[in-house]
Amino acid sequence: MNPIMKTRMHQTLLAALLLAAPAISRSQSVSAIAPDDFVEVSCSSAAPLTAVRVELKTAQDSFPDLGLNMGRDFIILPNTPVYTCVVATANFDFAVPAEAKPAEEAAAPAPDAKAEVTPLVQIAILLDVSGSMNGLIEQTKSQLWKIVNEFINAKQNGKRPDLEVALFEYGNSGGAQSGYIRLIAPLTNDLDKISEELFKMKITGSLEYCGWVIKDAVEKLVWSKSPDAFKAIFIAGNEPFTQGPVSYAASCKAAIEKGIIVNTIHCGGMAEGVSGKWQDGALLAEGKYMVIDHNQAVVHFEAPQDKEIAKLGVELNKTYVAFGSAGTANLERQSAQDANSFAFASQGSSVQRAVNKASALYCNNAWDLVDACKATNFNFSALKAEELPVEMQKMTEPGRKAYVATKTAEREKIQTQINSLNAERNKYVAEQTKKLAVTNTLDNVMTAAIREQALKKNYRFE
Repeated sequence: MNPIMKTRMHQTLLAALLLAAPAISRSQSVSAIAPDDFVEVSCSSAAPLTAVRVELKTAQDSFPDLGLNMGRDFIILPNTPVYTCVVATANFDFAVPAEAKPAEEAAAPAPDAKAEVTPLVQIAILLDVSGSMNGLIEQTKSQLWKIVNEFINAKQNGKRPDLEVALFEYGNSGGAQSGYIRLIAPLTNDLDKISEELFKMKITGSLEYCGWVIKDAVEKLVWSKSPDAFKAIFIAGNEPFTQGPVSYAASCKAAIEKGIIVNTIHCGGMAEGVSGKWQDGALLAEGKYMVIDHNQAVVHFEAPQDKEIAKLGVELNKTYVAFGSAGTANLERQSAQDANSFAFASQGSSVQRAVNKASALYCNNAWDLVDACKATNFNFSALKAEELPVEMQKMTEPGRKAYVATKTAEREKIQTQINSLNAERNKYVAEQTKKLAVTNTLDNVMTAAIREQALKKNYRFE
């Protein structure tokens, strides 16, 4: 039995998704859903559903990117969203047991207590991709790892958070019906996926509807309902905030009503952004108004430790043990994102990525056995030989576990080396930074806002 699943599926469903239980008391169908709509399927029973069968049908009969195949069983807790799907046209039928289980039985599953207590950070990045914004996209590519690394040493009430990032583009050439907007990646802890999609982004040129893209981010992403979660939108662009048929004021008010802060980053002058209502948008959603020079080079101090840190970051890849139908593809994507970070090595990207890979934020338990085995409920015995790397397929189960244990030890050793070198690096950079004024680039304004706002959610940064 697998634990609670809150999977974000990006593919289009071509047929029905069916949740069935032995005793049926209620079912509901929704059809003719608009393209790109998000639909939540939840259990509203008073007790958990167990042995629930999920049947999926797509063009490939599976979701290889997620490691999710047809006919899997799940535990679903009451009032817990199970799937958020991007659909074209589909019928959703779901059922709940006719009778609730006894209280002691209902309380028994608690399959993942960690999910209930681990702090959560959710950040949506909304980027203008119109013709003049190439500098903004380049800054984001080069500084992604530095920005997310702000949470490596952050704790809320003594606990380290999980991090999810989403990515939107607006001002593209997609057409008026979509508002010239595209959801590139929903909230996910797969940071390699965010990096991959970011490097695919292309400058196009169209109308920039800030109110519309904020509305989409608020409504289409799966935001935590916990009052302790840190939830923030960062929207960057240069055209007036007032453009488009959707009111920016209404969108920003809707965001803060859900506890989502909206931070606005104007690529241009302070006064121009104020007159264009960028400041007003931030004020309405308890966010911060910032301005950047999106064409300015990012300042990076090359420290004596940089080359060794970046080298060790690549060495970490040898400790990954890919499994499942998507394992090999994810391993290749990992290497590709290393290469992307080295393309911006002069701006510190390869170093920051290596530091991230040495932290708990970089988790790949969906396809890497070393990370997967850290979960107390992971069932090693359920793995089929063909789901394993070739070198493990003929091993006995004890042999497989010993192999993974060896890789785990190798990884921890390299991560310790990286973290030790990074501690020395931080001291060096701190001294160098004193000599220069802070520059208005994306990384600096975002990290400053994150720290300031996270403090209000009882975060402390070591």
